[in-house]
Amino acid sequence: MIISNKRNIFKVVALSTIFAVIGCTNTDFFNEYQSFSNGWKKNQPAVFSFNSKDTVAKHNAYINIRTNNKYPYSNLFVIVKTIPPTGNAIVDTLQYQMANADGTMLGSGFSNVKEHKLIWREKTTFKKQGVYKVEIVHALRKVNQVKGDAVLNGITDVGLQIK
Repeated sequence: MIISNKRNIFKVVALSTIFAVIGCTNTDFFNEYQSFSNGWKKNQPAVFSFNSKDTVAKHNAYINIRTNNKYPYSNLFVIVKTIPPTGNAIVDTLQYQMANADGTMLGSGFSNVKEHKLIWREKTTFKKQGVYKVEIVHALRKVNQVKGDAVLNGITDVGLQIK
């Protein structure tokens, strides 16, 4: 009877461990950041490369931005260029709200550093096998000015996450 109870306890512990490992498995297909110590320079794109072998699976893609209290705007404009293994590049121009009307930054985090998880594409597929390259540049400028900001202060990290 004691041996049977030990076996049952072992089975429960083993199954619990397996479920914990499966439940905590990261579902990210790709997740990488690039840091900018003195602001994000307009001529310094955040560049990411990943290899896609599955042409059917649907993914959600996010641009993750970390800001500090030096970020001067309530929004963010970015240009995202996707270069597939073959064929023409695809360019998206995107705008995101980064702060409330009262100036408090959106995003998560308890300190002055906030993480903004910005949806880029939902249920997207990578139709060709091979290495994809993604380049992200900011496109911010002050109101009534044609020339954009050479350096976007307050951006500490730019990331690409594909789930």
